[in-house]
Amino acid sequence: MTDVASLRPIAAVLVSVVAIPLIVGSHGRPNLREAWTMLAALAKLAIVGSMVPGVLSGTVYVTDLGTMVADINFALRVDALGLLFGLLASALWVITSLYSIGYMRGLSEHNQTRYFASFAASLATAIGVAFASNLVTLFIFYELLTVATYPLVAHDEDDEARAAGRKYLAYTFIGGVAVLTGTLLVYLLVGTTAFSAGGIAGLATSDPAIARLAFGLLAGGFGVKAALMPVHSWLPDAMVAPTPVSGLLHAVAVVKSGVFGIARVTLDVFGPETMQDLGVGLPLAAVAAFTLLTASVIALRKDNLKRRLAYSTISQLSYIVLGLGVLSGDAIVGGLLHIPAHAFMKLTLFFCAGAIHVETHTDDISNMAGIGKRMPLTMTAFAIAAAGMAGIPLIAGFVSKWYLLIGSVDAGQGIFAIALLVSGMLNIGYFWPIVYQAFFESEDDHDSKPLLEAPFGGRFASESSPEEAAVVADGGDADTSHANPDDVDHHDATGEHDDHHHGGPPEGGWERTGWRGGESTWFMLGPILTAAAGAVAIGVVPATFLFLRIVSLVAENVGVPV
Repeated sequence: MTDVASLRPIAAVLVSVVAIPLIVGSHGRPNLREAWTMLAALAKLAIVGSMVPGVLSGTVYVTDLGTMVADINFALRVDALGLLFGLLASALWVITSLYSIGYMRGLSEHNQTRYFASFAASLATAIGVAFASNLVTLFIFYELLTVATYPLVAHDEDDEARAAGRKYLAYTFIGGVAVLTGTLLVYLLVGTTAFSAGGIAGLATSDPAIARLAFGLLAGGFGVKAALMPVHSWLPDAMVAPTPVSGLLHAVAVVKSGVFGIARVTLDVFGPETMQDLGVGLPLAAVAAFTLLTASVIALRKDNLKRRLAYSTISQLSYIVLGLGVLSGDAIVGGLLHIPAHAFMKLTLFFCAGAIHVETHTDDISNMAGIGKRMPLTMTAFAIAAAGMAGIPLIAGFVSKWYLLIGSVDAGQGIFAIALLVSGMLNIGYFWPIVYQAFFESEDDHDSKPLLEAPFGGRFASESSPEEAAVVADGGDADTSHANPDDVDHHDATGEHDDHHHGGPPEGGWERTGWRGGESTWFMLGPILTAAAGAVAIGVVPATFLFLRIVSLVAENVGVPV
């Protein structure tokens, strides 16, 4: 690899920073405000995209802004791993921005200017996370990402949103303290925090007890945003935010910054060989396997669509961590490839949930029987992404999970391969009833078909009562014509908060809209279909779609055979 001084890494960060005052200054002119958003998103994608050919040929782009603290520079560095996250975040910001226009206007949401400004700040810090050249720079952008996304989580400004925001801050800042402590230990052990493909050499000969402690603090701190159990509960509660924010949290920036941080620690701080010597890979993989199975079981019993998707995210993120913990070449490729694969699939699912909410004010799966007549394109995209989540061939999830399976077997860790297969079946269990209800059941002849009965799953009599199930789960609709006036708190049998919104088919059943897009605005349908097409493209031609080439280069750089 050849380092080349360049301003492009810092430009990729600053383009959305510059957009923030322009967005705020256009408060009274929404068309101009959203034009600035789209211009910044396209400019960021162009800057990041311009570095793809160079990185694939071995060039590393570096912006060094000088010494920040003792012997540690504030520097940005675009290598293959950073490019993977940066390219994904910048590409998905474009389609998420388009979707946000349709969603926010469709619900006449309040504080839309603050929303778009916070979105721009979030993407600036996410790119900083992607391109950080050392643990200290990564920590700074990692914490700034928390600050930038807080207004989005608490967007509705009601008690529930503020509580979710406080919980989000508490969890992620505590995780940040762990990251900072682990960073300090690494510096004390080897005198540097700079990333090096295959790991920092001095760690292999350092005090193993302190090195293990440093790894545990770093993996645990980043694991908070990666929603590893038991530090996961902030993520389902954050579903009170508007749906595009949920997409940002789950697919583009926040949770992906957590798994990206773990990837940096495993591949560029400790490295596969040192992790093997320290014996820290297997515990990391075990935590991931426990999380992916447990979250899948919990998802089975969630009737609120966004909360089911939230637990699905917790499970799917652990696929990535599992691959990094197994440490074989194919497992690492599968784990890293699941970053973009999951992003496209999960963004499609959340976009579909948001479109359903905007057009039908329906949030509960039990109210969606026959909705495929009303929203055929939306539910078809949902079905495609859901199939990918379950690992069905020709969709992105199959490719990444295939590498994970063969990598686990090659590493002699067949138990993790079994966990992956069981999780795939559970994915079918909690996604198929949604698709089946939408297309193959009528409004007046269906049931909720719980896969598990109480107390471990299923719906209960109190949940099916319209009078007791009227909480708007998708973020306080400022337009009172869209909101249910009888909002109440609801708890499921475990005592956990679960959100419900009184929706479902209108009297007389769902209207048939056909396949020409009459179900919603194209500001929303366009991004939905684009994200679904991306999931298919990764599944059919993964190498042509760049991401497989990038992750294979990452594995080659850290010295693991694929």
